[in-house]
Amino acid sequence: MNKRTLLKAIITQLQTELATFTRAAKSARSEATDEQSRAENKYDTRGLEASYLAAGQARQVAEMESAIAAFEALPVRAFAPGEDIGMGALVELEQNGERLNYFIGPCAGGTEAVCGKREVLVLTLQSPLGGQLQGRKQGDQLELLLGGKKRRVQIISVS
Repeated sequence: MNKRTLLKAIITQLQTELATFTRAAKSARSEATDEQSRAENKYDTRGLEASYLAAGQARQVAEMESAIAAFEALPVRAFAPGEDIGMGALVELEQNGERLNYFIGPCAGGTEAVCGKREVLVLTLQSPLGGQLQGRKQGDQLELLLGGKKRRVQIISVS
């Protein structure tokens, strides 16, 4: 799998999510400033709730913009055989005959991207799985805690 193509797919997915968050933020801001959201009495909190929502949506937009910038700045490099898993690694695991693909990114953990016919999940080194993979090498077999259960997996490739 070409990592440049994968990074473009991740950035495209993040941009799609950014567009959704931006629309939601504009809608929440519009509702917060709408005349009908003005409090009618001291117990009416619609306007206050709408402003909290608008602030949260604006934070999500800023975080997504930051994530896009981080992925755009991420250098693409190949990992040599035997090199430890770290930032920018594309990792393929095998568990009970099933192959799983992960990309170790600077942020935006949980983002899914499709590259070719393969689905790739972005992990951060701060995530439980990312932390368990950090420092491991191609060919390592390990017991990972996945979905609350210990599972035996093998690292098929690190690129």
